[in-house]
Amino acid sequence: MLKVIFACVHNAGRSQMAAAFFNQLADPRKAFAVSAGTQPDERVHAEVQAAMQEVGFDLSAAKPRKLTEELAKSAQLLITMGCGEQCASIPGVRRDDWSIRDPKGLPREEVHAIRDEVRRRVKELVEREDVG
Repeated sequence: MLKVIFACVHNAGRSQMAAAFFNQLADPRKAFAVSAGTQPDERVHAEVQAAMQEVGFDLSAAKPRKLTEELAKSAQLLITMGCGEQCASIPGVRRDDWSIRDPKGLPREEVHAIRDEVRRRVKELVEREDVG
């Protein structure tokens, strides 16, 4: 079973989108994803909730959580998005970094572009890891 962690700073935007898309696209018998942040916010950004709602995801109950070393060690793959050195490398855990802008406070069209890029990258990941 492949466990993927999508991590960003606040766990209120990109990483939440990525985990939602991954868990929709991946075969739950082969893989699943969680998301976390180095400095988690209180809630998922409103503009992210709205953009994801438009494509059938309800993130209103999603709760940002802290990326701990214990959580990171429980995964086989850590995808970071904008947390740089704050998202430490964990021995034995593969890591990839996706350079994707933080959607917080951006206009609707830009949030949509970020959402669509996250979905595209997640789809490629699911195919590359053969967990679809």
